[in-house]
Amino acid sequence: MTHSKVKRFGILTSGGDAPGLNTAIRGVARAAIEQYGMEVVGIQNGYRGLIQGNAKEMNATDFSGILTRGGTILGTSREKPFKNPLPDRDGKLPIDHIKENYARWNLDALVVLGGNGTNTTGSLLAKEGLNVVGLPKTIDNDLVHTDITFGFHTAVSIATEAIDRIHTTAHSHNRIMIMEVMGHKAGWLGLYAGVAGGGDVILLPEIPYKIDSIAHHLKKRRDDGKEFSIVVVAEGALSEKEATMDKKTFKKARQAMQNSIGYRVARELELATGLESRVTVLGYVQRGGIPVPYDRTLATLFGTEAVHMLARGDFGKMVALQNGKAVGVPLEDIAGKIKKVPLDSQMILAGREVGTCFGD
Repeated sequence: MTHSKVKRFGILTSGGDAPGLNTAIRGVARAAIEQYGMEVVGIQNGYRGLIQGNAKEMNATDFSGILTRGGTILGTSREKPFKNPLPDRDGKLPIDHIKENYARWNLDALVVLGGNGTNTTGSLLAKEGLNVVGLPKTIDNDLVHTDITFGFHTAVSIATEAIDRIHTTAHSHNRIMIMEVMGHKAGWLGLYAGVAGGGDVILLPEIPYKIDSIAHHLKKRRDDGKEFSIVVVAEGALSEKEATMDKKTFKKARQAMQNSIGYRVARELELATGLESRVTVLGYVQRGGIPVPYDRTLATLFGTEAVHMLARGDFGKMVALQNGKAVGVPLEDIAGKIKKVPLDSQMILAGREVGTCFGD
């Protein structure tokens, strides 16, 4: 067994669940136990468990049979210990409880699995003196400094299959079929699923849309004898008018909006084209189920690399994929940043070249 700077560490999953979390947990735990003889403490329900002191020591059998299981065996929450922290009756802040539990459980380090918020919190914990290693999980693929996040490919696969199924009913009824997918601040999921599913229109947060431009495209399709159209809308898609609003005005406008963006686009298109529209909001289905093989291999790679980083004492970093290699990137370089789809993305260009309208 190889010598390690870490004898015992805690592991948690935070934020929205995603396919591949259990695979990553397994990768971390198995490599830690088998290669270094480390002890693993499973922290329940993300940072909430770290604050409230909910954890249990885990052994090899706890990680058996979870490779293909969706969700997370550790549970998760969206607890943000540093966001508007309030003292408890004893005057203690969440960070005080975190430090106490970290010491009480005799942890040498903490492994945090999650997206932007999780790794941002990980960065803040590192600044507070905890030894932290992060793993990049999100179906949105919006973490900077990593080519890909685990969970993304499974979500693309699920969304693409849904678009494939919508094609048949769209063809039967001669309608505009709108498929709303996740992607609040970045449109990676909508872009890749839209291109893979042959979306005629793809609306992303990065490209403000003009309804007249979309209507023109759809009318031309009809004039060319194409009786139906598929419109893929990321939940964070916005109109040109909304793109000029400040944050407060935009938030107010969205709160006043009935239903979600897919329904608004449907109403706007019906008025502009006279064509009947139907909406499918894919929602949490995108985050569920068995991870595809790519996400399983990626999560396993990330998990084992995280353990080597623990063993070396290479803390304060997130495991990332760069040019096909797993590397460590400083958490402070990732904290609070969003990786948006660049407007000169080859995938956007490829979509345009096969006739896809991006609403601009």
